[in-house]
Amino acid sequence: MNLRLILYLVGFSAFTGSLGQNLYTPLLSDMQKELNTTSYLMSLTVSLFLVALAVMQIVFGPLADSKGRRKVLLPALVLYCAASLGAAFSHSIGLFLVFRVLQGIGSAVLPVVGAAVIGDLFREKELAKGMAVYQLMILLAPAVGPLLGGVIGEKFGYQGVFLFLTFLILLLLLANMKFLPETKSQTLSTKKFSLRSFSIIFRNHLGAVVVLYGFVQCVVYLAYIVFVPQILSTFYRMSSGKVGLVLLLMSVCTIVSITIGSWMRNRMGSGRGLLYAFLFQSCSVVLFALTAHLSLPLLIVDVCLFGFTMGLTASMPTTILAEQFPEERATAIGVFNLVRYIGSALGPMIGSLLYVENNLKPLFLTCGIVYFISVLLGGWWMRSKRLKVVTS
Repeated sequence: MNLRLILYLVGFSAFTGSLGQNLYTPLLSDMQKELNTTSYLMSLTVSLFLVALAVMQIVFGPLADSKGRRKVLLPALVLYCAASLGAAFSHSIGLFLVFRVLQGIGSAVLPVVGAAVIGDLFREKELAKGMAVYQLMILLAPAVGPLLGGVIGEKFGYQGVFLFLTFLILLLLLANMKFLPETKSQTLSTKKFSLRSFSIIFRNHLGAVVVLYGFVQCVVYLAYIVFVPQILSTFYRMSSGKVGLVLLLMSVCTIVSITIGSWMRNRMGSGRGLLYAFLFQSCSVVLFALTAHLSLPLLIVDVCLFGFTMGLTASMPTTILAEQFPEERATAIGVFNLVRYIGSALGPMIGSLLYVENNLKPLFLTCGIVYFISVLLGGWWMRSKRLKVVTS
C-alpha cells in the first residue's frame, strides 16, 4: 500500500470538495444577470451549499464508520460529479439552487472520509505530518479557487467553471476507485449507530476542548473574512484588488506555518501544543484590535500574524480526534466539522452586532478577549482532568 499516494489522493479530493464552495464566486454578479435573478438568490446558492455541507457531516461520519470509507466515498463522489454537471447546464435559478444543494451533499463526504482515512493509516508523529499535508491541500482551495474560477469564467462563463469542476471530480472518482483501499480496520469493533453517537465527541473531555476551540476559532475567522475587507476599504481606502491581495497574503502565511504546527504537536505533545497554538492565535486577535487602526503596515502585519496562527492550529484538532476515537473516527470528525460550520455561520451575524464603522475595537477586542478566555478555560479543563492523549 502506497501511503504517500493515498495521502495526496484524499488531500486532493478534499481540495476539490472545497473548490465547490468558492470556484464560481467571482462570477456571482454575471450569473445574476444571466439567470435573470436577484442578488439574494445568488447569495442563497452559496448558503444552501454550506448548509448541506454542514448537515451531512453527521450523516456521512457514522456511515463511514459503520459501512466503510470506500462504500460511502464513491457514491457521494458520483453525486457530486452529477450535480456539478447539472449546475453547468442549469439555465434557471431554481434548477441551479437544486444542484447546489446536491453538490453540498456530495462534497460533504470528502472532509470526513479524508481525515478518517489518514487517521486509519498513520500513527503518532506521522499522523501529525499527514494531517498537516492534508490541511495544506484543503487551504489551497480558498486561496486559488476564486482566481482559477475568474480566469475560466472570463473565457467560458459559469458553464465552463462547473464543467471544469465536473472533470476534476470525475478524475478523482476514477483515481479513488483504483487506488483507495478500504482503510477501516476490520479488527476494531463497529458500534451500532444511535443518536448517542453524535454526542461521542462531547463525552470525551479532550474532544470537548477541541470542539470549543474549533467553534470559537471559526466565529473569529469569519469575522476577519467579512469585516477586515470593510476596514481596508473604508478606513484605508483600498481598492478591491488590493484588499484581495491582503487576504491572499494571509492565506499564504497560513500555508507556510502548517508544518510548524505539526512540529509543535510532535515536540510538545497534543495537549500542550493545542493550548499554546490557540493561545497564540487569541493573542493575535487582541493585538489586531489594539494596533490595526494605527497604520496600514501594522494592520497587514496583524493580518499575516493571524493567518500564521491559523496554520499552527490547522492540523491539531483532526489529529487529536483521529487518535482519540479509533472506532468512531469519522463520526467524531463529522461532529467537529458541523460545530465549526455553525461557528462560521454565526461569525458574520455576531460581527454585524459589534462592528462600528471606522472603529474596529468593539468587534475585534471582544472577539480576542472571548477567544483568549475560551482557550484558558480549555487549558484549565485539560489540566484539571489531567487529560492524556490516546495514541492509536
